[in-house]
Amino acid sequence: MALVATADHALLADGRDDQGEDDHDAYAIGLWGDFPYSTVQANVGVPNLIADMNAQRLAFSVHDGDLKTGNGAPTCADSLYVQALGYLNSLKAPAMFTPGDNDWVDCDRPNNGGFNSLERLSHERQVMFNTSLSFGQHRLRQQVQQTPLCLGISPITHTKINEQCVENRRWTVGHVTYVTINIQADIAWMRDSFAYAREHGSAAIMFIGQADPGFSRTEFDAPPRDPITLAQANADPDGFVEFLTAFREEIIAFQRPVVYVHGDSHYFRIDRPMVDSHGARLENFTRLETFGDHAENGTNDVNWVKVLVDPHSREVFAFQPQIVPGNRVAVPAP
Repeated sequence: MALVATADHALLADGRDDQGEDDHDAYAIGLWGDFPYSTVQANVGVPNLIADMNAQRLAFSVHDGDLKTGNGAPTCADSLYVQALGYLNSLKAPAMFTPGDNDWVDCDRPNNGGFNSLERLSHERQVMFNTSLSFGQHRLRQQVQQTPLCLGISPITHTKINEQCVENRRWTVGHVTYVTINIQADIAWMRDSFAYAREHGSAAIMFIGQADPGFSRTEFDAPPRDPITLAQANADPDGFVEFLTAFREEIIAFQRPVVYVHGDSHYFRIDRPMVDSHGARLENFTRLETFGDHAENGTNDVNWVKVLVDPHSREVFAFQPQIVPGNRVAVPAP
């Protein structure tokens, strides 16, 4: 698989080590996504969240997709992505982003502007992923997937084309590998990232995507799935069984800690839902779903997750939900 920016560890844009300290030191990262979904979230909730992250010493942060609600204002007009760039570049530490379905898949809905979905993805790639650097006031150099190619729309001919999946990124901090993963060509990118982590002796690997594929028959707002066969347990089309089957193989072979971070279902949780083909739980796999909200709750769930990363510890990752004081609604901040 072809890559660019193939340094063994992530560097800031000026070439300094991304943490300014020993690669083995513990550090913290921030995870968020599925915001903003309303005007109050855009003008109050997200700025409060960004200020809260900026007040803490983070190595980097990642937004796991969905820059808007899937049904309604704002539309998927160009201004949506400009607003997102403003948020991401207001973060002090390097900031990353992976597209969500609301950013492009759902853009063909009339109340989202009636755009061509692939055209919006191609536009998002051109606007937000046109260099190998992260966002943020301090920028981090990343590896960028170039092959295999993904579908897009030519801005000149307005016809379908194959183009680079430049939204898929990879970087390593303190001997831990991080990977963003979009829908297309994701099995190849996922397998290549495990191979990279093994080759470079990574203590753990974290994948960050938008989609909640479902891991069991009774999950909150996710496709019901047979946890042993990984086949979807209803008659709806299943877009994840091949990915999950390959993912499970790689998790078992990797042996070290693996985390899959996603949004999508708007339900904060940390669990270990993956089992092997005999029903035994995979002890090295953790699923983290970030906070996410529908517009009706205002800033109530506009919060983020801090992850403490210690490559010397047995589990490597420890998770702390961060309730933004300015976004508390039900119980005021003390």
